[in-house]
Order: sequence, then structure tokens, then C-alpha cells
Amino acid sequence: MAKTVQERSAKTARKRVALAEEELRLRVRPGTRQALADLMEWSGITEQGEAMTLIIHHLHALGRGGALPLLEIPRHEITVSNIVALEFQRKSMLMIQQNPGMKFYRRPMCR
Repeated sequence: MAKTVQERSAKTARKRVALAEEELRLRVRPGTRQALADLMEWSGITEQGEAMTLIIHHLHALGRGGALPLLEIPRHEITVSNIVALEFQRKSMLMIQQNPGMKFYRRPMCR
């Protein structure tokens, strides 16, 4: 005789408790979603949960030294080119020449 929906749900719930399963939720933006979709396509994986589990386990297998560089948060570096610096200096000098009595105030430092 076939099991009812409630019986199947109860069995699944007992299995999850026995295996100490925990649900992790993740909200992502379109770029991250596309990256996961690409990884899944390249590997032939169809389930998001399976792909994320494999990614975590493979990253962990790299160890601290191998995984940490991949977990660094990308930072944007701002560099001012010489042309921009010279243009800023030129416009600053022009402003000072146009209004030589202008005072520049410093913002108080936050503590």
C-alpha cells in the first residue's frame, strides 16, 4: 500500500533530524546567480543545493592557505592619473586667484 503525504513528510523529517541537516538560505544578486548558473552548466549539475555543497567542500579541501585567497573580498583601488592631478591643481589655483580671500575650513575629526 502506498504511503500518504503525511507519512512521507514525517519520514523525511525524521531523516533530517537524524542526519542533523540544516537549511541555509542565501539571497543573491543577478551577477552571483549567473555565476552559479555558469558553474552548474559547466559541470552538468542541475540542482543548486548540490552545486553549492560541492563548491563549499572543494573550497574547504584546499585548506586554509588555498581557500583564503579565494575568499578575499575584492577592493576597488582608486588611482589618480597625472593628467587628472594636474587638472585639479590648475583649477584649484584658478579658484584661489579668483577669490584670494576665500578660507578653507577643516572638518573636525571624529572621535
